[in-house]
Amino acid sequence: MDRIYRVMQDGETFYAVEQGGDLRRAVLRDGEIFGGYSPGAAVRGGLGAVKVLSPVRPRKIVCVGLNYKDHAAEVGKKLPPEPLLFFKPSTAVIDPGDPITLPPAVGRVDHEAELAVVISRRAHRVPGAKALDYILGATCLNDVTARDMQNKETQYTRCKSFDTFAPIGPCIATGFDLTPRAVEGWVNGGRRQASTTAQLIFPIDHLVEYITFVMTLEPGDVISTGTPSGVGPLRAGDVVTVKVEGVGELANPVRDE
Repeated sequence: MDRIYRVMQDGETFYAVEQGGDLRRAVLRDGEIFGGYSPGAAVRGGLGAVKVLSPVRPRKIVCVGLNYKDHAAEVGKKLPPEPLLFFKPSTAVIDPGDPITLPPAVGRVDHEAELAVVISRRAHRVPGAKALDYILGATCLNDVTARDMQNKETQYTRCKSFDTFAPIGPCIATGFDLTPRAVEGWVNGGRRQASTTAQLIFPIDHLVEYITFVMTLEPGDVISTGTPSGVGPLRAGDVVTVKVEGVGELANPVRDE
């Protein structure tokens, strides 16, 4: 398994690959990380000497609502018969370490720790049995949500789409499979969310099949697979961290806009 980072050093943005603790510049086969890569020269100073960016800038982020059994129980809702899909715009994406900004007068804003997968190639009507062939790897995503707004509307577009409401990172962990992985959400060093993808109502291979029946996914697009129980409010001054087993930690401070 590799960890693929998109980083900035001395004003230059490039992909780097962590293998065995060493960070090396990715040599891209066709100019894009999705076309394949090989490890090149060592990155001066390693991870501590670069700014880690969101690993992709997706054209679209397809999210799945109410997809953990424990979260459905937490909010007192029946398990959905089909995946509940919504979008987050690309303008909501921020880098690890960048601040989540709380919009004025929207009320409660919650963290939602999620495992997301990054699409590696154009995907249209992909059968579930071949879903893993279209996934570059896993990453962390925080599906930040204006909860009071969500509770008074039937659609999720407004409450999920504010600028800064989609932190992604810190990397893409390759070698993805369907083995259950731990997903956790932490605020100020205290754990609020703790579950595994064994709790998913609709597993990831099914989600790929279901979503690509409706829409074509392009390389770099992201499917965020839902959040477990324990969602809670964020306040200015907090630091919120999403942890996904095998990927790492995505931490962002919170401030008022």
